[in-house]
Amino acid sequence: MNNRNTRRRLLTRGSWPEAQRFTEILRKETVGGILLLVAAGVALVWANSPAAHSYHALSEFAVGPEAWHLHLSLSAWAADGLLAIFFFVVGVELKREFVAGDLRDPARAALPIAAAVGGMLAPAAIFVGLNLALGHPENLDGWAVPIATDIAFALAVLAVISTHLPTALRTFLLTLAVVDDLLAIIVIACFYTDHLNPTALALAVIPGGLFVAAVQRGIRRWWLLLPLAVATWALVHASGIHATVAGVLLGFGVPVLGRHASAEMFEHALRPLSAGVAVPVFAFFAAGVSVGGWPGLVDAITHPVTAGVLLGLVFGKAVGVFSTTFLLARFTGAELDEGLGWLDVAGVAMLAGIGFTVSLLIGELAFGAGTSASADAKIGVLTGSVIAGMLAAVVLLSRNAAYRRIHEQETADDDGDGVPDIYQP
Repeated sequence: MNNRNTRRRLLTRGSWPEAQRFTEILRKETVGGILLLVAAGVALVWANSPAAHSYHALSEFAVGPEAWHLHLSLSAWAADGLLAIFFFVVGVELKREFVAGDLRDPARAALPIAAAVGGMLAPAAIFVGLNLALGHPENLDGWAVPIATDIAFALAVLAVISTHLPTALRTFLLTLAVVDDLLAIIVIACFYTDHLNPTALALAVIPGGLFVAAVQRGIRRWWLLLPLAVATWALVHASGIHATVAGVLLGFGVPVLGRHASAEMFEHALRPLSAGVAVPVFAFFAAGVSVGGWPGLVDAITHPVTAGVLLGLVFGKAVGVFSTTFLLARFTGAELDEGLGWLDVAGVAMLAGIGFTVSLLIGELAFGAGTSASADAKIGVLTGSVIAGMLAAVVLLSRNAAYRRIHEQETADDDGDGVPDIYQP
């Protein structure tokens, strides 16, 4: 009996400070996810209405200085510019998790890292295998489209179904998404750089280094940091590497610990802008694909790119995340936390199949904006994300009674000290 009680557990709820921080992050991302769904819905309706030409004209309207190679369409500004804010927050969050969060502990980091890797390899394998089997090797550039998880969209689904997801599952979902974002960033930087301008990339080190030096010294004046960040972004954009990578690298430079720690300040200031403006605006410009009604949708789903993305998100993600978690438990002898079962893991694994933001971005990078293959990728992402969300909702709702009991245990505070009793020794 004692041996059983001392066995390592998977999907634990963690400490009270971490639970509080995750709750605050999830609250903001949930609001952003709802705005994202609204923006994507408006774009889809507009792009498939008689006024579709005005939507495409707005997306293609170009602004910006030509001399700096920044005369970009509004859709490109959303993808390259606004998403840099999103990826800056991702960079700060990644560093915070690996330096001061749950991922600093190798034992706790093993599960989300392994699950994220499994959740990347399985959908990529499905996409590649399907397109090779159907004789379309020209589509293989899109192998990474179904590898991403959109935490905001996933949380919006949870908000809609009003499920009391236990802290352990919410923590697993968020840390999985954090590692997933890191893998997606590496993929974008390594596999979707068509050309490289070494001079521009070398010059980007100057403002980028000054930005990092400033924040490391505790300087937080926006009139100094913002121009340095914009200059770094512009030079990385000119280098040929996707400009959002600049946001991640600058986020990595923000100190998490010590006298000048400012990660929490940056995250608190920019997460609402990222979740409430940057991602919904990108979704508005990225999700507006002309489907052609129900017959057009049915026809598009049979296309190799669409089918590969859809199956990768719906089945690949679920199989990859679930099987990796199961194998890790089997080979380490670990158990799930008390009150949780493998059906709960399956529900979260299905929820990870909601790709959306990063998947739409990779689709445009892989096939080029405005191409038929890019449109197929968008349809696959949108359809696959909706199906994955619906399947996850069915599974998680079936466990809602158990989740309510766990929620009552996790919020009980009999001594009234502000810290739930379950987090106290």
